[in-house]
Amino acid sequence: MTTRAGSGTAPPLDRDAFEALRRRLADEVSRGPDDRPGALRELTPARLLAAAGEIRTGRTVTLAAPIGTEPTADNPEPCDHRMTSPPESGASPAGLHFALDRFAMNVHGNADSHIDALCHVVYDATLYNGVPATAVTSGGATELSIDAARDGIVGRGVLLDIPRLRGVPWLEPGDQVTAGELAAAEAAQQVRVGEGDLLFVRVGHRRRRNELGPWDVAATRAGLHPEALRFLAERRVAALGSDSNSDAAPSSVPGVGFPVHVLGIHAMGLHLLDYLQFEDLLPFCEQLGRWSFFCVIAPLRLPAATGSPVNPIAVL
Repeated sequence: MTTRAGSGTAPPLDRDAFEALRRRLADEVSRGPDDRPGALRELTPARLLAAAGEIRTGRTVTLAAPIGTEPTADNPEPCDHRMTSPPESGASPAGLHFALDRFAMNVHGNADSHIDALCHVVYDATLYNGVPATAVTSGGATELSIDAARDGIVGRGVLLDIPRLRGVPWLEPGDQVTAGELAAAEAAQQVRVGEGDLLFVRVGHRRRRNELGPWDVAATRAGLHPEALRFLAERRVAALGSDSNSDAAPSSVPGVGFPVHVLGIHAMGLHLLDYLQFEDLLPFCEQLGRWSFFCVIAPLRLPAATGSPVNPIAVL
């Protein structure tokens, strides 16, 4: 493991600097006025075929956390899982019967693994690429919904492990990952993030939660510093995932609670995957000495939804 002291917190951005960064990142994205896939445009057939070469062992590993059904500090309104059959009496009459259940959940919570659609972030009355915010109605999103990913998000995944870089088990709540650390993690892990890659950044959130218990992550959590999005723009990644929600708390930008979401989704057209877990994947990456893999992300078919529960699969 590389041992290097982390910076802990990065300098805050004032509102003017943030707006300048937002405009710059939006301008760097090559798109036309009718663009709706966003950064998914980087997932070309040629890149998908090349990504298939990452499969060496045939081993599959989930990147999702189990869906919580009990209230916790970070998940006060958990998924409601109810059995609709068999009856509560537990009686098992003769003949053919089916076990049935139903789920009701908040997609954009602070514990369950999910993917954000490009309609998820409304900023200055617009969605990604200037689409009016009125495209999201009480009946759902008429544009930029998660249906844009209905055929799956498939490509080369790359995991950058920031706690490994810093020589710690996890980043503490409030810590922020800089662009320099993303580049340093590449060098330490001998991997390079390329165009069209699915970038996953580990901050150790899930391991900390597993070992110390849930906490109020809405108030304090590790994530990326907004300036780190420059790295993603330069590499032209197709999607971003984290075991946190990519945004650190408290925010480093006064008046903007989720600056990475604003930059990633609204400015750059990146689908974000929040609250994943990489603890199942890490041992295989360490054992194989590889931090890249074939990756399949399949959101549910929810035509008007702002996101979806998700279970990304790494294929090694």
